[in-house]
Amino acid sequence: MNIDDSTTKAPIMVIAFAGWNDAGGASTWAIQSLIEKTIATEILTFDSEEFYDFSRERPTVHLDGESRFLSWPKNTISLSNDGSLLLMEGVEPQLNWQTFTQNILAEAQKYNVSMIITLGSLLAEVPHSRPVLIHGVSENTEINRTYGLQTSSYEGPTGIIGVINQLSTDAGIPNMSFWATVPNYVAGAESPKAALALIERLKTTLNLSLNTTDLEIASSAYERQINQIIEGDEDTSKYVDELEETMTLGIMRLLALKTL
Repeated sequence: MNIDDSTTKAPIMVIAFAGWNDAGGASTWAIQSLIEKTIATEILTFDSEEFYDFSRERPTVHLDGESRFLSWPKNTISLSNDGSLLLMEGVEPQLNWQTFTQNILAEAQKYNVSMIITLGSLLAEVPHSRPVLIHGVSENTEINRTYGLQTSSYEGPTGIIGVINQLSTDAGIPNMSFWATVPNYVAGAESPKAALALIERLKTTLNLSLNTTDLEIASSAYERQINQIIEGDEDTSKYVDELEETMTLGIMRLLALKTL
């Protein structure tokens, strides 16, 4: 399957959630950036009452001048200005995952989407100073062959992203998932660098033309800030050096294999 053949007929749906699948806030930063850069218009908001335990995912109180208002966990679908992308941004729910996912798939089928792409980010033993690794997976052999993806070998607990991908496959909707790696030693820091890597992968896959200067600037600042932090921490600095060496050796081994 070639996405280029289908985008003129039906939109691609891109999905990301805050929560378990969103290390460094990278996937939600990426989807928010896509919504902004494609001038997308919100077309649907999911009712949060059915899907959240509000003692765990609490609403927040905001002040607007002298007025106070509540903000509840929110899941929205937006349509890009040119109609080629359906963009879903939300917060991973605690309740009724099957119903939640079926609601998403119903919207996908309503708009006759040709593909669902989910975004995620995970903590890994990777250095912040190297290019972000993006893992692309799909259960579709043709998609894997066309886009250089792999079939996931993971077994174990999964997040809502894994559920959406599996139920999409069961429903006959082609899908793939892109995951960005975030350094485990800065787990609490937002990662614009990982968000940028996800956007760049989507640009390549979907032939998108997007200006990412803002993310590039934020990524450079992110690297500088982490460099400053680890300079004063001998143990972390040594750990990063080891990660860099491991990654360099891994790349050298791959290059050696390609020349055999």
